[in-house]
Amino acid sequence: MCGGTKGGLSLDGIDVAKESVIQGVVTRGDEPVGNAYVRLLDRTGEFTAEVPTSATGHFRFFAAPGEWTLRTLAPKTEAVDSKVVAQKGVVAEVTVSL
Repeated sequence: MCGGTKGGLSLDGIDVAKESVIQGVVTRGDEPVGNAYVRLLDRTGEFTAEVPTSATGHFRFFAAPGEWTLRTLAPKTEAVDSKVVAQKGVVAEVTVSL
């Protein structure tokens, strides 16, 4: 059995039971958006981390358990905020539609 999610990032080598993982994909229409940026903001809106999306639109954060906001920035679109809850032992899968 593959350790990856359907069409998503592989979880090979990641001990999900010990991690709080937030991952997902950024899309516009049915197309993935590469070279977008996804920011991780804490409950107060404070910047914590930022990653670029891959060519397939995917991103991943390892975050402390709790409530987070993902702010997605991409050319020719307004910023998109998505609320997500990170839990130890659970992979929070997020699809951001621009």
